[in-house]
Amino acid sequence: MKTGRPLIPTAAVAGAVALGTLALSACSSFGTASGWNGGKLRVTASFYPLEYLAKEIGATHVSVTDLTKAGTEPHDLELTPLQTAKLGESGVIVYLKGLQPAVDAAVAQSGVKYTADAAKLTTLEDHGTEVDGRAKARTTSESDSGADPHIWLDPVKYAEVAKGVGKTLAKADPAHATTYEKNTATLVKKLDALSTEFRTGLKNRVSDTFITTHAAFGYLAERYGLVEEAISGIDPESEPSAARMKALHAVAEKHHVTTVFFETLVNDKTARTLAGDLGLKTDVLDPIEGITSKSRGGDYFQVQQSNLKALQSALGTK
Repeated sequence: MKTGRPLIPTAAVAGAVALGTLALSACSSFGTASGWNGGKLRVTASFYPLEYLAKEIGATHVSVTDLTKAGTEPHDLELTPLQTAKLGESGVIVYLKGLQPAVDAAVAQSGVKYTADAAKLTTLEDHGTEVDGRAKARTTSESDSGADPHIWLDPVKYAEVAKGVGKTLAKADPAHATTYEKNTATLVKKLDALSTEFRTGLKNRVSDTFITTHAAFGYLAERYGLVEEAISGIDPESEPSAARMKALHAVAEKHHVTTVFFETLVNDKTARTLAGDLGLKTDVLDPIEGITSKSRGGDYFQVQQSNLKALQSALGTK
């Protein structure tokens, strides 16, 4: 969620939606808003993690469009009038309310009957620059804390979202409901196995603490008893304060931190500067907001496997 970061002005979003509505009425060549494409249920996903769910669960019965192009930071997405217009042709929209304000506004104006808001399919929590998964109470900090949207990085929460997406597809396309239910169950089983792999793979570690560019891994830290110390908060583009950088120096020394993690879609300058100052290594911990040529893996599960290996190395598992 873009808490702590200025959202797209309401007037600008409303203007884009209005232009999209005009484009929809003008572009009859794109067909009516029937929700179907060549006999397949037309599904629009707001960004990669939700696109992946739709494709895995829908399989051959759906035609999936991702609003966020590969390599684009999803928080920064702005819709074109044509994208806004095409959204109204969807049979199902899968999105995460609060992550992408332009999408939220367009969905509200789309008139699409079947939507799945991932934020309502599991529980969101407030996270800040520190999330202590060992403590009973979560830790938030400063003005950069807020509702954390990064639920897909916790396999358990992601499985909860998958179940909701599967139910929505079944409602929109009852003829293939049994297939959607079966595919959902298969995916949830894989996510359960991934969660077990994280839990087992992170046992017998030397340190619990890892440092990241921004606070994307709070749910993962909570799930497996780790401590995430982020340079910036929920907003990936917020600038850390001098006090925060000083605090991270102390954290790194006290908790035997070996590695500062950066991401594939966010500038790594601050992370590398901190690592250089402390004489630490750098490595990639991917928030899986999109798959690019820089991703360590071609899909969600492969990238999560790479994330697990990176954490194992950084935390000194035996």
